[in-house]
Parts: sequence; C-alpha cells; structure tokens
Amino acid sequence: MKTKIIYIIIFTFILYSAYADGFIVIPEPVNTINTPFPLEVKYHNVTVEINDQIAFTDIDQEFYNPTGSKLEGYYIFPIPKNAVIEKFSMYINGKETNAEVLDAQKAKSIYEEIVRKQLDPALLEYVGQSAIKLRIFPIEPYSVKRVKISYKEVLNKDNGTYEYLYPLNTERFSSKPLNDVSINIHIKAKDEIKNVFSTTHNLDLVRKDKNNVTVSYEEENVKPDNDFVLYYNTTDSKIGISLLTYKNEGEDGYFLLNASPGFIDENNEFIEKDIAFVLDVSGSMDGKKLEKAKKSLLFCINNLNKNDRFEVIRFSTEAEELFGDLAKVDDTNRDKAKDYINNLQAIGGTNIIDALQLVLSKKSDPKRPYIIIFITDGKSTIGETDENRIINAINKHNLNNTRIFTFGIGYDLNIHLLDKITDATKAFRTYITPDEDIEVKISNFYKKFKSPVLTNIKISFDNIKILKNYPINIPDLFNGSSLTLLGRYKGSNENTEVIIEGELMGKKVNYKYNLVFPRKNPDNEYICGIWAARRIGYLLDQIRLNGEDKELINEITDLARKYGIITPYTSYLILEDEITRYRSNELKESDKTLSKISPDADELLRKNKEEYESMGKKSGRDSIQASTDIQDLNNVYNQKQLDQKNGFNYVDNEGKSRNAVNQVKNINGKALYNTGEYWVDAEIQYKNINKIKKIKFASKEYFELIKNQPETAQYLSLGKNIRFIQDSIIIEIHE
Repeated sequence: MKTKIIYIIIFTFILYSAYADGFIVIPEPVNTINTPFPLEVKYHNVTVEINDQIAFTDIDQEFYNPTGSKLEGYYIFPIPKNAVIEKFSMYINGKETNAEVLDAQKAKSIYEEIVRKQLDPALLEYVGQSAIKLRIFPIEPYSVKRVKISYKEVLNKDNGTYEYLYPLNTERFSSKPLNDVSINIHIKAKDEIKNVFSTTHNLDLVRKDKNNVTVSYEEENVKPDNDFVLYYNTTDSKIGISLLTYKNEGEDGYFLLNASPGFIDENNEFIEKDIAFVLDVSGSMDGKKLEKAKKSLLFCINNLNKNDRFEVIRFSTEAEELFGDLAKVDDTNRDKAKDYINNLQAIGGTNIIDALQLVLSKKSDPKRPYIIIFITDGKSTIGETDENRIINAINKHNLNNTRIFTFGIGYDLNIHLLDKITDATKAFRTYITPDEDIEVKISNFYKKFKSPVLTNIKISFDNIKILKNYPINIPDLFNGSSLTLLGRYKGSNENTEVIIEGELMGKKVNYKYNLVFPRKNPDNEYICGIWAARRIGYLLDQIRLNGEDKELINEITDLARKYGIITPYTSYLILEDEITRYRSNELKESDKTLSKISPDADELLRKNKEEYESMGKKSGRDSIQASTDIQDLNNVYNQKQLDQKNGFNYVDNEGKSRNAVNQVKNINGKALYNTGEYWVDAEIQYKNINKIKKIKFASKEYFELIKNQPETAQYLSLGKNIRFIQDSIIIEIHE
C-alpha cells in the first residue's frame, strides 16, 4: 500500500493525551517491509536548561535501519500546542538541515490523508498541532542516522506553577526497545525553587541551592509508553504550593496539590525532635537479622541532629530502656548508645505491648515532634496479644501525636497489627523480606525522615467545597520531601484561599495562598486516575483491616473499571462483577471491559482471586505483599507508580502475547478497554443510553465528526473499531 506517513511527537499518556515524540516514517513499502515504522531507535537522550520561564531543549536520537534495503523517510516533529518555539535547528549526521514548517491546518490534512488510506488512525491524536517536516534520504541498509534537535520555548504557567512537557511515547514507533533513554534537566531561577515534581515519572532530584535544581530520569532496554511532564514553582514563602485541576463543566472537579519546603541547607536549624529506637531482640532475631538491625541503628545514632533528644529500647520477654529518659545528643550519650547496641543479644519471647507502653511513657516535649522507629520480626507472644486492645492502649497513651514508624522483618508477623499502629499514628509501614538488606532499608528511611520541617499539618480551603481528599491523615513534612494531596471539588472559584497550618519549633504557624479552582479545565486529565488510585487504596485498606463490606466492594469495582486502575485486587472484583452480571443477562457482551480482554477470563479470575483473598491474611508473604501494594496505592503521585503489569499476561486469539494493562487507555478522565474487537468506553456500563450512532471508519461522516467535534479525535485515534459516549450518545466506529 503506497502512502505518505509521518513521524510525530505526541504527548500521549495512559491517563491523558497531548503530544507525541518525533520519529522517522517510511512512506513507501520496500520489498517485504510492511510497516511504516521499521527503524529501531537506539537511544534517545534529552538535555534541558530552564532559566526562569525559558526552556532550551537539546535532543539527540539515533535510528538504525535493520533491513537490507535503502530507505527514504520523513522526520516529523509536531509542535506542542502551548509552546512558543523561538529557535529551532536540526542536524542529521552532523549537517545542519532545513525543514518545512507545516501550520496546523496543513498538518491536519496530512494526518487525514493517512487515515483515509486506512493506515494509522492514531495520527488523529495530533489534530490541531502544527509540525516540522524533513525528508531523510538515503537511509542505507544496516546503517544509523543520528538526529539532533534544539529548540527554545516559553513555558506555560498556571496557578503559579510552571509546566515543562517532553514527548517520550516512542513505543509504537520503534521496532525494538531502546537501549538507552535519559532526560536531564537543570532549573535555574531568580526566586527560590520550591516544588519540583513529575506526574508521569520517578525522578532523581538534587537541590544544589535555593535557586538551582537538577532533575534526571534514565531507563535502559525499554519502549517508553508514557510522556514526560515536569512541574516546578518559585516563591519566597517557607512552603511552596502547586495546584493542578481537571474539570468537566457540570461535574465535580479533581485536584492535585503539592507542597514542599524546597532547599534547606544542612547547616540550618531544623525542628528539634525527640526520637526513640525500639528494637526487638527476641530469640528469632538471632544471627544476621540482629547484626543488620544493629548496624542500621548505629547509622541512625551517628546521624542525629545536634538538638535532638533520643532513647534506645530493647524488648523481648520484657522491655528495657537505655537512659531512662530522653537524652540529649552529645558524644557521651552517643558512645553509650553505641556500646549498648553493640552488646545486644537475641533471647526470649516477644512482648510488644510492654515495649510500646514504655516508649510512649517517655516525657516528650509537646513542642517537639516525637518519632518512634519500631523494629520487630515477630508476633506478640507475651503480655497482651489482641491487636485491637493493643491499638486501644496506644491511643490511650499517645497524648502528643507521636508517630510510630514500623519495620517488620521477615514473614512471621502480625501484619494487621503493625499496619493499624502506623494508621493510628499517621506514620508509614515498611516490610523487609528475607532477601532484602535490613541496614539499607532502615538507613534510607532515616535519611528521608530525620529532619522535620512542619508537623501536625492541616490544610483548609475557603470558598470551595472539597470532597474525598487523600491522604485523610496528612503526614508531617520533612526536609527533602513533599506532600501530595488529591481530591475532588464542587463548583468553582477564581479566588480560593488555601491555608496550610502546622507546628514549627513548638509554635503554630500558617501559610496562605490564593489559587483558582476553575469551572472548566480540560487539561491535566491524568490526575483523575491518580486520585482514583488513592481512593481505591484507602477503601481496600478498610476491607483488609476491618473485613469486607458490600458497599465498599461495589465502589472499588466501579472506580477501578471507570478509571482503569488494574491491580490483582481490583481486577478480581471487576472480573467477578462482569462474569456474574453477564451470566444473569444484566450485562451485554458488547459492553464488557476487562472480562472481554482475556480469552480465558475464568482463569484470570481464579489467579487474581487468590491474591485478593490474601488481603485477609494477618501474616505471611502474601499478607506483606498486600500491605505493601495497598500502601503504594495510598501514596501514588505519578503514573509510573500505577504501571502494575505483573500477573496480567495472556495470549490473544491470534496467538500474540499481550498484557491486559497495556489494553487500557484513559481519555478525558475515563478508561477505554481494547477487547480485541472494539475499544469500549467503560462508562457505557453506568449510563442507560439506548441511542447508538454507527459510523464507518474513514467515511465522509467519520471526518465530519472530527470537523464538528474535534475533541472526539482523541477517541478515534485508538483504532478503527471504537464504542464511546459523546453528548449522551453511544458513538460506534466500525470498519
């Protein structure tokens, strides 16, 4: 089939679509090549310099022709909609080359020409974007083409937060995984840089000083399927705040609020804290476990802040304290603690209640945060063993909002008890499996949480109604960390006062910000899925720790299906629900989502049921995995953390290996599922809509739909067979 194909830079993401990555397209078929994307992308390296609001981006890519044919191709780079590109240069194999600039209308005609030839409807995703096009010839057999691009743009700013977008979705346009992908960004600003975060990728972030931050992301042997988004803001306020929103008119909106103290020099005074290290030395800790735990405590002792106070408590059959009270940090007390820890031996039973009552009885200063690091490898065998009575005792003795961070070692633990302890004290739980290094995990944790910046935090919103925000119990803010709050909001307000209250050095402080919660905002749709993940994580924890509840199960099922949150626990609920309703004629075959993806849904159901039921176990490997997975959902703040693909592999009807998670895409805040026959909008199951409009792919009516309702192009880009809701009508695109 002869055609002209182009390579596009798109910002496409499982939870939203905006742009795409530049690539080479081969417009004419050659010999046995039957794809317009036969080239391999060897590496894709990006370097960015951001000075205040101006970003300079340098791209270095290498393409390899794995065929024995000489090829002619086009490199096309769609220009981001909101970008003001002031400088653009392109080099191919070291030679500067001129490119043709296409306005949005001309680029659109190229996309539609390709769709008319039934080659790739995905190109419709770029409708509305101008582009840069360049002919590349020759591409010799088994040779490489190196492409270097530089451009300058003015970054978009919203609610005081800057946004940098880089299209990294190359999955469909490279025939093999990329050997190397990297993005390195240096941000420099006149004012203090506070919040720096990504909603798409995990970052390595280094703050050099108040005005300079370096951000990096790297992966190897990967086909990137998520594009890269970075946010940052500048302010002289002690706490920086960023707000992202998404809202359809007439519906409740979504918001993501990020707060950070920014750069704090280690020579500055941090909040003075009280901290107690509580170590299980029962007989089961003997050997390497105890030795590693002792080394981790020695690391913590060596890294106490100078104005801290501390205590060390060992427990087995009974609990024993080192100092008898919280002691100041000095060389003498450090040496005593080191000797005490080095001489600890493992013997006896496990008396958890005695240790907790002793550590909570310390006379901590109400003006100073009190942190407990609690390390154990076993269940309570002596004293009180009932988990609910232990929690009641903690609540009774915990008068100063003490945080108890729990570390469970091995599998023979009461997982529910440790999780309830952290939940009751607004802390975090950590589990260390036998093949993990105790010393590394505890010391890494301590580096993050050793220096509190703001404690006992409350966040309030004036002139706007906030719903279902997570986390419910807002944790303390530590140096080098940030706080991410997600929720829903009703109505809109152009001037909402957001107030962050907390305690700093024993004094109550508050910080006020004026932010906009808009009536309508079609951008940032990906935060819908991140909010849904947190809501689901919270509900799963309620079921796991308190038992099943039909209303909670129904809400989890509906949320997971609507937003495409596919985990072993949620997929079981979706599958069970759809299989049950289909067998009782309550669900049409055409409206199925996850249960239609796998040709053997019953087997997938059986496998995921085992993992779902593991949530109810109070000890063992499966229970730890459930606790860890659900805490991860509770703390999700970017799409990469939602990318759970284990356990969802299957073989389709054509014998191809696939993964169910990859068959789910989110557009306009809702999920569509590729069932093998159609892409199906999950919302069809929830709305009683009888009116169906059928449109043939690439017909005159098809292109009229794009012209009259350009927002539908995002749905149409998924494929040739799609069923989705638009303006209370089911639109069915078919071949």
